[in-house]
Amino acid sequence: MRESKFLFFMLLMFMLLVSACSQDASVQEKPGIPEDVPSGEDLDPDDPMTPYIEYGAEIFNDTATVLPERTGNKMSCASCHSNGGVSNTISMVGVTTNYPAFRPRENTIFTIEDRINGCMKRSMNGEELEFESEEMRAITSYLTYISEDIKKEDTEWLGLDSMEEVPEPDVVKGEELFVEKNCMSCHATDGSGKGMTSGPPLWGEGSFNDGAGMNRLSDAAGFIKEYMPKHNPNSLTDQEAADLAAYLLSHERPVWEGHDEDWENGGRPTDIITQERREQIRNGTFDWTELDNVVPEKEYDYEK
Repeated sequence: MRESKFLFFMLLMFMLLVSACSQDASVQEKPGIPEDVPSGEDLDPDDPMTPYIEYGAEIFNDTATVLPERTGNKMSCASCHSNGGVSNTISMVGVTTNYPAFRPRENTIFTIEDRINGCMKRSMNGEELEFESEEMRAITSYLTYISEDIKKEDTEWLGLDSMEEVPEPDVVKGEELFVEKNCMSCHATDGSGKGMTSGPPLWGEGSFNDGAGMNRLSDAAGFIKEYMPKHNPNSLTDQEAADLAAYLLSHERPVWEGHDEDWENGGRPTDIITQERREQIRNGTFDWTELDNVVPEKEYDYEK
């Protein structure tokens, strides 16, 4: 009897240890940005670079207001890359060390200027900045400044963690969750938003166009899962994040006219939600299992 109790106790301790290690591994899976990222307070007023860096920070945080003639919506870079890109929410710290780089979607080499213009055209639904313009010089100066002393091999925090396996979403449940989780307190009842950084537009003419990365189901679900709601991030289940993402992406938004030129050499992701798909989703005729990364409801592991 004692031996049985001892074996049970040891098994229990082993299970607790494995669970604790798994939780630790999950927490440490993606390292955060360094604690000593340069800030505006560190700038030397006598350095000729300082005005450019400060202007770049202003553009980054308040894009649609500072560059109204170049933006086509009510968003800013900081709508997705919060706190001027120096938080862990899709951080920009170290981003300049990763360019030039090949971009499969555009099938060409991108410089950091190209990458900025990609966001201007898609996420901002606007127009490109001239490479030699004061605005482009300012933004690249700012991004270079917050990337100071960072090595490319140390930038594991960059990028968005997409949801690799998306549980088959339910748009009706997503609409219910939008109310239940009080998403409208930041993003308004009609999704039009209440502020570029406090609660950006989620759909409609004020939001990103359907050529932006966030218009992919896996990217939207991954962002919602990891960062939302702001007061309690990473508290939603995969299913809840998928349902919310599907609901948000079912609404109309500006149309990207360059879909036919994207991914011309193949590799186009199957989860881009085009205008045709939005209509099908709203009509209840869209089959989510057409998307390669969607796991049918009856096959999904709900313990994840």
